[in-house]
Amino acid sequence: MAGEIPDLHATVRTGTGKGAARQARREGHVPGIVYGGGVDPLPINIPFNVLFKRLKQGRFLATLFNMKVDGHDDVRVICRNVQRDVVKDLPTHVDFMRLKRTSKIALFIPVEIEGEDDCPGIRRGGVLTMVRPEVELVVTAGDIPEKVTLSIAGLEIGDSASISAVDLPAGAKPTIDRDFVIATIQPPSGLAASDEEEEGAEPAADEVPVAGEEAEEGEAEASEE
Repeated sequence: MAGEIPDLHATVRTGTGKGAARQARREGHVPGIVYGGGVDPLPINIPFNVLFKRLKQGRFLATLFNMKVDGHDDVRVICRNVQRDVVKDLPTHVDFMRLKRTSKIALFIPVEIEGEDDCPGIRRGGVLTMVRPEVELVVTAGDIPEKVTLSIAGLEIGDSASISAVDLPAGAKPTIDRDFVIATIQPPSGLAASDEEEEGAEPAADEVPVAGEEAEEGEAEASEE
């Protein structure tokens, strides 16, 4: 993870259940829970505007936060679930899990492509297709990468690049135990269509013998002999 761990401020939510959660929303908060770490779950409220701004910044589910709650020690947390209103798509509840810096956690990390200028397949009109724009990695909570980088330099049309070509951060490991494909260089649509037409090409109309022509030609050749 690049940079300092950001703070996230919350207050203790008094009361539990749907009634307390609805009251929190009426007061401009999003109810939530902090769990794990071998201690009791802590119900919290987070200001709606603060949470909404964080969500819009992106990477919320892959960001380690320093949770600050009045009357409690600061604790590092990561969000494990954001419930949203089915109509308005706004956050209605959020779950956080307590973590240590050395804790291991599985997260989806974005893949950034480089080397397009040095990719023969792209220069010939090939199309880069992302099979997995994100890869799930087991990472250390204190060192969550913002992204991983994959080079497609040297790839031709029809080639693919797999997870083995990615230089993973120290301590990171894919959750899938095989060399899976991340991106491919597909042929341009025009070239693909041309190849299909060539493979299935039919003879021109003037090349197709009309019924009876072959017999007539054979009889003519016999009479000449």
